Amino acid sequence: MKKTMLSLSIATLLATPAVAQEQDSQVVKADERIKITASRTEQTTATIPATVTVIDGADLRQQLASADTLSDVLGNLVPAFSPSRQKLTSSGETLRGREPLYLIDGVPQSNPLRNGARASYTIDPLMIERVEIIHGASAIQGMGASGGIINIVTKSAEQGASHEVNAGITAPTSETSEGLSYRTGYLFRGASGDVSAVAGVQLRSTGMYVDGNGQLIGVDMAQGDTMDSESYDVFAKLGYRIDANQSLEVMLNHFDMEGNGDYSSVGGDRSTGEPTLSVEEPAAGEAPRNKVTTTTVTYRNTDVLGADLNWQLFSQDFSALYGGGTYATFQDPAYGDNIFDQSRNDSQKYGSRLTMNWNKVADLPIAVSSGVDYLRDSTFQELAQTGRKWVPETTFDNWAPFAQVRYRNQGLTLSGGVRYEYGKLNVDDFTTLASYGSVFVEGGEPSFNELLPNVGAVYELTGDWRVFASYSEGFSMPDVGRVLRGISQPNLSVASFLDLQPVIADNQEIGIEYRGNALNLSASYFTSDSDLGARLQADADGFYSVKRERTEISGIELSANYAWSAYTSFGMNYAKTDGEYDSDGDDRVDSELGGRNIAPERANLYWEQQWGALVSSRLQYNMLFDRDIYSGAQAINNFDGYQTLDLQVLIETMDYGQFTVGVENLLDEYYFTYYAQTAGSDSRNFTGRGRTLSLNWNYSF
Repeated sequence: MKKTMLSLSIATLLATPAVAQEQDSQVVKADERIKITASRTEQTTATIPATVTVIDGADLRQQLASADTLSDVLGNLVPAFSPSRQKLTSSGETLRGREPLYLIDGVPQSNPLRNGARASYTIDPLMIERVEIIHGASAIQGMGASGGIINIVTKSAEQGASHEVNAGITAPTSETSEGLSYRTGYLFRGASGDVSAVAGVQLRSTGMYVDGNGQLIGVDMAQGDTMDSESYDVFAKLGYRIDANQSLEVMLNHFDMEGNGDYSSVGGDRSTGEPTLSVEEPAAGEAPRNKVTTTTVTYRNTDVLGADLNWQLFSQDFSALYGGGTYATFQDPAYGDNIFDQSRNDSQKYGSRLTMNWNKVADLPIAVSSGVDYLRDSTFQELAQTGRKWVPETTFDNWAPFAQVRYRNQGLTLSGGVRYEYGKLNVDDFTTLASYGSVFVEGGEPSFNELLPNVGAVYELTGDWRVFASYSEGFSMPDVGRVLRGISQPNLSVASFLDLQPVIADNQEIGIEYRGNALNLSASYFTSDSDLGARLQADADGFYSVKRERTEISGIELSANYAWSAYTSFGMNYAKTDGEYDSDGDDRVDSELGGRNIAPERANLYWEQQWGALVSSRLQYNMLFDRDIYSGAQAINNFDGYQTLDLQVLIETMDYGQFTVGVENLLDEYYFTYYAQTAGSDSRNFTGRGRTLSLNWNYSF
């Protein structure tokens, strides 16, 4: 079941799927030691001035019985996270109104120089051991976490040797033949003496998605799609214990997802409610693809100058191909008329993360953490069919030393720290595409310096009640690639171009929490402000440019869970986020942020039941409320809410492994997705998945 714990920014507890009743009805108490790698230190949950939602392996498998991707899982369990797009993109999927930073074992998956919105599609969900989510702006993991941190922790070794095989089939209850999906995989885990190893492979073949009216949902011809695709993931982790204090671990994950390109989209009209649908007609160009390799080498030593040292070196090779078209942006007389093209983002990053933790400094109740991070990211965006550079090759170097101090005594925990960010961008001279006027832009090496503080306090009123408050800052880049490629004004220099300034998000929270034997409650209020934000605005072709404006975001999160008995529990999670931006440059916010930035008001209700020793179930009801979006006093968009019901059933057997049966959208609700209603164009007026049945089998030996 879900384990909700406090961790790195003290106040987000409310968004966490709350309760945590184990099968023996023992509540996970706040003083238990739970290691949260996203916090970069090990400490009791009661001492951490922030909130972390942990989705463990059992929770993940349960959700994947009916969900299709990690984005679906996050959308189901974390109301402050936007509803899943159900596409090969995380664009518009925000956490508390801002972009989260995705990590795999601490390695950043987001690409800050040209955010292609594929960061949540770099690993197969079945290679994940747990997911740690820190809500709200945080600099603890460095650049990019203006909305929070989503740290994906990969599978780890177990003592002895174990083998795990899995297989599954998914199909909509209408148009079944075109919607069939299959998956299968194998995982080995073992440890003996000083050596440990994990190795696995996962294969998927995904069919078409079908809506509640039995229609084939339209393929996203630009961003790409998870349906009508093939994917594989190869994963390996090798560990060696050097001596009692030292260990070394190497991890490799290679993920490859590619569309089949067998379908094209037709229709779509938001004004008349006509959905964008798919027809069996091969799409032009190459099928969209994600190809990502992530590697880490981690050295640990528990006794260096009295500290516990963790040093990680990492690299990532990322390539994302998008769909194409004969867009006006791609036209150039030098290449002929009516040119078809499509873009590809390539990014290579490597870096170092050094952390040292001291506990009980001078035998006082004081803990100190410090270290330094380094990141180099080299990125470009190319038009793949003609070889033209849409975004020039850009290199970003980032150094960030940090220090954190924590004091705890008699129920009071105080924490504070700073992180100093130094970043330097290197861009050579370049010329924009013909559609932007073939403008020559002088390169340069602008640099940034930011000192990011954080403070937090937790006070335990009793053994069950606590209050908390925090202030923290997050740091991110404003999608440099979009800014550079959209320059149309002559005689500009990168070194002096204002829109390359970073985005600083100031995050504040207050909250209260109760953790009893059967009942868990939490509530918090947060704000997140930026003097110079980065809002995306679409042009006629559907491409987005970056608008640098003041933004102010606020919201509430509530969570409740009640264990009726050792076998029955009920829960509710609720979030409402509001956001505004300055549309006229007078430094006062006046217009509401749209669906690309702000999630709708939403609630997740669930009932979990243990049916004897071998069968358990979860019934979850997702409610998305209506929303009108205003610019001043004028309504510029509206969202008609919808509700979906999902069912997951887990069946354990003595000899044949574990079976899960899942039904997504049990009532076969016909609806248009939140993104389609609030941010999509006519050609992206997509409906959501209708009733879909999944059967999965997992066997360990």
